[in-house]
Amino acid sequence: MAKKAAKKTEEAEGGAPAVAPVPRLKERYEKEILPAMCDKLGRQNRLSLPRIEKIVVSMGVGSAMQDKKHIEEATSALSEITGQKPLICKARKSIANFRLREGVPIGAKVTLRGARMYEFLDRLISLALPRVRDFRGLKPGAFDGHGNYSLGLTEQLVFPELNPDKYLRPQGMNIAICCTAGSDDESREMLKMFGLPFKTEDEAAA
Repeated sequence: MAKKAAKKTEEAEGGAPAVAPVPRLKERYEKEILPAMCDKLGRQNRLSLPRIEKIVVSMGVGSAMQDKKHIEEATSALSEITGQKPLICKARKSIANFRLREGVPIGAKVTLRGARMYEFLDRLISLALPRVRDFRGLKPGAFDGHGNYSLGLTEQLVFPELNPDKYLRPQGMNIAICCTAGSDDESREMLKMFGLPFKTEDEAAA
């Protein structure tokens, strides 16, 4: 009610609603990366150039079969990291060898688009990856053949949003960066311009 009253007061006073700032990486993409990709690929049509379509952040929580609190911790951590409510993933079928029953929650995921996607990528590059222990760069070959890149983190606490006193259990995550480029080379070049720290060819071969 207070928000609605403030909005009505603002409209009555003739003030315009506050506009959210443009994410830093989105601005860089439009002003720096797009012109550079035009020159590098020799294309003038910007719609034909690669762009990031969405980022999917997921956590597999197999231990949730024994303790349901683990899935609650994972969803809470994902919401704090991404700023969006996660979708709980349930088992599609029962597997006796793994003591898995159909319909049991075993993971959570978040699909980010638009401004939240760029803000998460910015925090991943500038804050989270430098805090990874013994980090020496991302694997340049972890593409799926269609321009989409996947990486894994073994510890969620590399994101400074999480309180280490609250999340005591180690939990990893998978991050899939889905791009519109049809080839891995174009996506790799674009992600390099965004600032993703890929290993060099010599480091990757070592």
